[in-house]
Amino acid sequence: MTNLAIAANGLRKSYPDKNGDKNSGKSGGKVVLDGIDLAVPEGTIFSLLGPNGAGKTTTVQILSTLTPADGGTIQVAGHDLAQKPDDVRGAIGVTGQYSAVDKLLTGEENLLLMADLRHLSRREGKRKAAELLERFDLADAARKPAATYSGGMQRRLDLAMTLVGDPRLIFLDEPTTGLDPRSRRTMWQIVRELVAGGVTIFLTTQYLEEADELADRIALLDHGRLIAEGTAEELKRLIPGGHVLLKFPDPSRLDTARHLLGAGTPDPEALTLQVPSDGSVHAIRELLTLLDDHSVDIDDMSIHTPDLDDVFLTLTGRQNQQKETTR
Repeated sequence: MTNLAIAANGLRKSYPDKNGDKNSGKSGGKVVLDGIDLAVPEGTIFSLLGPNGAGKTTTVQILSTLTPADGGTIQVAGHDLAQKPDDVRGAIGVTGQYSAVDKLLTGEENLLLMADLRHLSRREGKRKAAELLERFDLADAARKPAATYSGGMQRRLDLAMTLVGDPRLIFLDEPTTGLDPRSRRTMWQIVRELVAGGVTIFLTTQYLEEADELADRIALLDHGRLIAEGTAEELKRLIPGGHVLLKFPDPSRLDTARHLLGAGTPDPEALTLQVPSDGSVHAIRELLTLLDDHSVDIDDMSIHTPDLDDVFLTLTGRQNQQKETTR
């Protein structure tokens, strides 16, 4: 049986309105999390996606002991969060949306400060700092003020500071915001290496490509509720719109293919036929075999499948429509 790094059931959080009432049904108090369930296996990357204000940061704050929940049961790193918050804190690391780096200190001094806060001996702290500076390619800048670091270097230092305590579970809240594409990919590689070493990553991000690239499982949060969860491929299959675009050498072959397939949207000017398809190998093989058996040549073919952007926009848009119709 797979061990869970996070197991949350019925997680709830509300913030009071100006009259101090948390009940949204009475005076407009805001429900941020409306009974969500989470199960994150150890040694995996779990990504929580959602629009601004969906409750992502609140979820991280609760799971990392920074904010109390109003309801629900929560186990983090094998510890009951309500009963043993100190044990939870000792097992986790948090790299927030905003860097915790002290820019007046050098990279080495930032790491040594974290080692002191973790109650490491001076000798162990120096060893750990040197190891992390080397690991995150910061050794050459170790004794330079962090204010002189690039954005990518500061984010790497921020994550290195999180690792001083050897956490089993790391919360990454918008870890690559503001980074250039190269720095973002460097961070992705670091995250993969951490997971390969047994660390669990709980990732929140606005970059859907990032979740697609990294996450083993993805959950979509909207208006305080989880509206979808699965692998990236499972979520993409929830959305219609996948198709194969076939281009033909002449109008006669286009017409033949259209009647042969019995489906699709032709474009006589472009000599193309857009055929609904999930893009699977089996579906493409059947399509090409049918055309080949009837000697219908094609000039070109491209496969279009929904991406996480489509999933995000479609599902969150659907939620908004449902809310409007129930008012």
